Amino acid sequence: MAERRDRTGTGRRIRNQQESFFDYTLLFIVLFLLGFGLVMLYSTSSYDASLQYNGDSAYFLKKQLVSTILGLIAMIVVANIPYHFWERFAMLGYLGSAVLILLIIPFGIEANGAKRWLRIAGLSIQPAEIAKLGMILFLASTICRMGRKIRTGKGFLFVLMIPMPICAMVWQITENLSSAIIIFGIAALMLFVSTPDYKRFILLALAGLAVCALAVFLIVSADSSDSLGVRGTRILAWLDPEAYASGKGFQTLQALYAIGSGGILGKGLGQSMQKLGFLPEAQNDMIFSIICEELGLFGAISILIMFILLIWRFMVIANNAPDLFGALLVVGVMGHIAIQVILNVAVVTNTIPNTGISLPFISYGGSAVMFLLIEIGIVLSVGRGIRLKDL
Repeated sequence: MAERRDRTGTGRRIRNQQESFFDYTLLFIVLFLLGFGLVMLYSTSSYDASLQYNGDSAYFLKKQLVSTILGLIAMIVVANIPYHFWERFAMLGYLGSAVLILLIIPFGIEANGAKRWLRIAGLSIQPAEIAKLGMILFLASTICRMGRKIRTGKGFLFVLMIPMPICAMVWQITENLSSAIIIFGIAALMLFVSTPDYKRFILLALAGLAVCALAVFLIVSADSSDSLGVRGTRILAWLDPEAYASGKGFQTLQALYAIGSGGILGKGLGQSMQKLGFLPEAQNDMIFSIICEELGLFGAISILIMFILLIWRFMVIANNAPDLFGALLVVGVMGHIAIQVILNVAVVTNTIPNTGISLPFISYGGSAVMFLLIEIGIVLSVGRGIRLKDL
């Protein structure tokens, strides 16, 4: 009888531990990045905020803190909802994001020379962020429904064409090429893990590099930079920022000055000089350069390691996900964050032309942090579905 109770109790304990699996490592990394981001945001933006908002040095911090709290609440809610619940909203997410992007034309809010936001329920929402989440849901659902058809040439091209309309709308309507690149990158990565034929991706990558090289060659060969437009001038400023020091190369040069002056250990938290009116909008896309200046190479590498650990946790959850739909959701979120981090660091260090990409969880941006935390909630929900085999 005692043996039966022990056996029954052990079985109950195993089931309970299986059902209560939760990735606390992932949660800790996200909370650390959020906390670090708020500290760096205040350090970076306090000077500009004090000048622009009647001495309120914490203006940007307070707005970001509200968005972070709302995002954490949404993350907790989403993490406790079975992830298959969102599959029924996949088509709605795709079409809804397209409609919201179109609504920018008559109702969009302009800020810093760009018309990319909508005012919804008192909050400024960037439809491009909704489009990233909607694309992840829709592609995960579509790939699962297609099954083996995705391995055919027609299936491959069909999935590859799905993000094209959204990418074109984000690029042309909101003039946000960086978000369009990220959305397509998310789709390409989800398609990559879903098909065993890697030759197509090699050809796709070579074609993309060829197009980029041709575009750079044509821009450099142009007779006058006046006819190239904003993006053409940015490419010229990328190749020779000092020649455009008073224009498109100014922000890049100031970011490089910040990185170079930080050295190994940095000047110390709050001691940046470039944020004192030299580096425009430092709290947005260029916040990584202020991290390098204040915390040095050591601080910059430490943050990159935290992002690498975050990607590692995504890979662990994706590899152990209960089904393909869950795995693809995690891969989509992983692609979103990884691509954005890589592009942001590349822009700040002038490895690629300046395209205006924020650093996840750290750069200023309310809608960006809220939807990132919703995506983390989905990943945690997939993780909760993992069952431990042996204890």
